Amino acid sequence: MKPPVGSHVVDTRTGRFGIVMGHEGPYVQLRPYGGGREWDAEPEALRAATAAERLSAATARANARSRGETL
Repeated sequence: MKPPVGSHVVDTRTGRFGIVMGHEGPYVQLRPYGGGREWDAEPEALRAATAAERLSAATARANARSRGETL
């Protein structure tokens, strides 16, 4: 899977949810929802995020912001 930039995916090897920021060599560059340090993932380890996963990530970010935390 070589997802387009801006799409929401799950790295099945780590369980992390991310947004596709680019493609570098054989890897897909992902950034956590809400910002943070990018990581490289192998395209075959990615799957499209479900609507529920996207909502869960947005809710977690909103809750963290209300507590003054960053994710």
